Amino acid sequence: MTWFTAADCRLDDFRALVEQKTDPTDYPNAAEVVQNVLTYDGRTVPDTRDVQTELVRALIDGPGIVVFRDAFAGDVVDRATAVFLDLIAEQKAAGVVGGDHFAKPGANDRVWGALDKFALRDPRTFAEYYDNDILALVCAAWLGTGYQVTSQVNVVNPGGQAQVAHRDYHLGFMSQEQALRYPAHVHQLSPGLTLQGAVAHVDMPVESGPTLYLPFSQRYPAGYVAFHQPEFTAYFDDHHVQLPLAKGDAAFFNPAVFHGAGTNRSAGIRRMANLLQVSSAFGRAMEVVDRVAMCEALYPVLRTYQGDVGNVIAASAEGYAFPTNLDRDQPIDGLAPPTQADLMRRALAENWAVADFTAAVRAQRALK
Repeated sequence: MTWFTAADCRLDDFRALVEQKTDPTDYPNAAEVVQNVLTYDGRTVPDTRDVQTELVRALIDGPGIVVFRDAFAGDVVDRATAVFLDLIAEQKAAGVVGGDHFAKPGANDRVWGALDKFALRDPRTFAEYYDNDILALVCAAWLGTGYQVTSQVNVVNPGGQAQVAHRDYHLGFMSQEQALRYPAHVHQLSPGLTLQGAVAHVDMPVESGPTLYLPFSQRYPAGYVAFHQPEFTAYFDDHHVQLPLAKGDAAFFNPAVFHGAGTNRSAGIRRMANLLQVSSAFGRAMEVVDRVAMCEALYPVLRTYQGDVGNVIAASAEGYAFPTNLDRDQPIDGLAPPTQADLMRRALAENWAVADFTAAVRAQRALK
């Protein structure tokens, strides 16, 4: 089939996929299966090719969702939360009302472009937050090297309503009419360009409305058309799963999984998650991120940082050389010019002065 149509979306075919069960013996590194979702211990899971292979299998052919318990240290999460709350307070003081893709504007609190805002506000906490082996493991497994992290903070306040079931970026952010303009092979390729993640910044019991998922729904070929159909929405509403999360837990999922934030029925829990959208080097991110400013802010910290500098660079600096102006930015020593990440690694290895690095990273931007 070259093109999907709405008539290709048959609920019986969909049910045949999503009503299967996750077999824990297929995923020996998982700690348990909870409501058909694979759960891993973020403190002990090894970073090996076997684990990466298992995660890819889980995201493509398995339930499509993996949860890592204790993926982020609680003290670092708390310091990041303080930064995010300050940003939200400043937005409100300025009269900014955040829009939302799948919920009523203003119902929740959003920080768009949170990655660079975080790095510029508190580069040390940023470094310690994104120096995260679980994040690096899952991103490398799904996307390979050169991936790009973006982040949006979402706070669903008490009374905040559930999102409509949907798939995510790229095709998931289109209307049905727009999605139908893309051939079937693009529908199949699109999920491989991004990885979706959410880091819990507070404890999220079910009454606070953690994300609703429909395991195995990423396997339905016409899903970017089907999620617009009312019978599929109704099926999701009746059959989704919902996992409580503790502060520091992280969920990662194939962007083609049918999902949506749940209703916050709690009396006083402001459910905060840092929503991570990690893009393949072969795709482009949804947001514009000022990575030069981030590198300038982070470089003084990383000169003496004792953690894994590579993780921080991967989450902040541009790791892909293109697009560029090849008249000015020529590939002298290889097939591609050095990336921003290459420049930052070289500067740190050679212990450049802050002023020298700042001049070099700005000069590199001027070549693009």
